[in-house]
Amino acid sequence: MTTPTPLRPGPVVRQLFVSSRPVSWINTAYPFAAAYLLATRQVDLTLILGALFFLIPYNVAMYGINDVFDYESDLRNPRKGGAHGAVLDRRLHALTLWVSGLLCLPFVAYLVWVGSPASWLVLAASLFFVVFYSAPPLRLKERPFADSITSSIHFFSPAVYALVLAGVAWTWQLVAVVVAFALWGIASHAFGAVQDVLADRAAGISSIATARGARWTVRFALACYFAAGLVILATAWPGPLAVIAVLPYIAIVWPYRSVTDETAETATTGWRRFLWINQIAGFIVTVLLISYGLLTADA
Repeated sequence: MTTPTPLRPGPVVRQLFVSSRPVSWINTAYPFAAAYLLATRQVDLTLILGALFFLIPYNVAMYGINDVFDYESDLRNPRKGGAHGAVLDRRLHALTLWVSGLLCLPFVAYLVWVGSPASWLVLAASLFFVVFYSAPPLRLKERPFADSITSSIHFFSPAVYALVLAGVAWTWQLVAVVVAFALWGIASHAFGAVQDVLADRAAGISSIATARGARWTVRFALACYFAAGLVILATAWPGPLAVIAVLPYIAIVWPYRSVTDETAETATTGWRRFLWINQIAGFIVTVLLISYGLLTADA
């Protein structure tokens, strides 16, 4: 009988770090920081701690919980172990859940202290979906369509939370921005699920892609990206220019529109490009946000 390798602090920290998908940290911190800064026009402690919360603890919890409850699927998935997440040692599962909770706790306590009942509700909803996307009994990631919607909530809810925390007045144009962001998130999750069709089926895990098939899911993702672009055109200037940020995603996904379940793993190449195109899209959105800030400041 082989004696298990003792757990050492260095490898443990490394696994938790890989599990948190550091390449994707900015995808949740940036929406909060940008929305809060534009709403309040000031850099304060709440901006700093809120951005830090959505940068690290939020992602440690979201992806760590996912890797704990997706262990059986991840064992069969050859892409796990890098930017796509860790195959967590079983002995780290309990530790991961404890770290996820304890790391979030002080930030959540502060945000509740400075917030309002409305912001508490949004934050609670955001964290609810972080946990129950992966954790039983709901395990929303195994409920087709609910999986893509919930995953999208992970990314647009920090922005919604920032706006509610700042006490902004909601307009239909602001709602349009959130809807476009939500459609982008739904499309991104759906396309990401395509590459895991075979691994998920082998592990008995359901998803939008296993339920509807790889080809249908890719085309659904494309439709959502197109819809996001159309919705963003309804926003105030220079918001419509953000449609430029949608185009690279369509370009990445388009070649896979006829992929089959048997060849679904080839979509991993597109997904790797997607992870880095986020940086370009983020740059475009940043320029537009600065432009909007300058225009409104001069008005």
